[in-house]
Amino acid sequence: MGFFEKLKSGLSKTRKAMESSLGGIFSGFSGIDDDFYDELEESLILADLGVETSVKAVEALRARVKERRLREAGEVREALKEILVEMLSVGDGALRAGTKPSVVLVIGVNGVGKTTTIGKLANLLRGEGKRVLLCAADTFRAAAADQLEIWAGRSGVEIIRQDEGADPASVVYDAISAARARGSDIILCDTAGRLHNKQNLMNELGKIARIIDRELPDADKEVLLVLDGTTGQNGLIQAKQFQEIAGVTGMVLTKLDGTAKGGIVIAVADTLQIPVKFVGVGEQMDDLMAFRAREFVDALI
Repeated sequence: MGFFEKLKSGLSKTRKAMESSLGGIFSGFSGIDDDFYDELEESLILADLGVETSVKAVEALRARVKERRLREAGEVREALKEILVEMLSVGDGALRAGTKPSVVLVIGVNGVGKTTTIGKLANLLRGEGKRVLLCAADTFRAAAADQLEIWAGRSGVEIIRQDEGADPASVVYDAISAARARGSDIILCDTAGRLHNKQNLMNELGKIARIIDRELPDADKEVLLVLDGTTGQNGLIQAKQFQEIAGVTGMVLTKLDGTAKGGIVIAVADTLQIPVKFVGVGEQMDDLMAFRAREFVDALI
């Protein structure tokens, strides 16, 4: 199954929710007036684009309809899709991993599928011919390293870990040393999703970042935030907080197959101007895919 087919299948709940509202607007199209725009805005909000992003999209559509003198439902629908693609097309969507080794710090609250995402990402990168090393730097959550070790086995990659309660920055240091010795192409670092408070989390991520900058000053680095698509607007709140704490460079959206609120992808990308780099649309090992804005919108609408 190709990217589009998987996306279409994975986004079926969101698409059905949008079709029941958007489909009615376009199939019962009787012209472009304020009622049309109001209904459209309401439909986008229900798909969890959020009020701010939905209003912005509809205002952009008003301008485009006027500028191009659009009249037909199909033309207006296509113009809406163009606008949503533009909202999603922010920053560099490719994973920056040109140095050897490169480092990807994976962050996010507990329960979003962070460890699973790292395992799937390791599998994806290994399939591209990369030598991947996992770093179990979440030493606070019981069994976090054990879970990551299971995924390392499934993905066929190596892992560096220490005992529970160890200093996460120390684990990262060991992983960097091992990556150099073994000729690894990329280090994927799991991190704690929740500490006692925001300041502790900030301090911990800061320590890890300093170790990476000191040991690998010229390496390509990514900070990937994993968000659970089923959380809707809560995901946007989480993204804002982590952006302040860790300087997020890209996002991974998981569990999009289980929600009718897949529009959150557009809201987060547009509001924070952070590119979505990967999406998860299923439970299988190969159900994490590099993100493509146009195909995402085509699968959604």
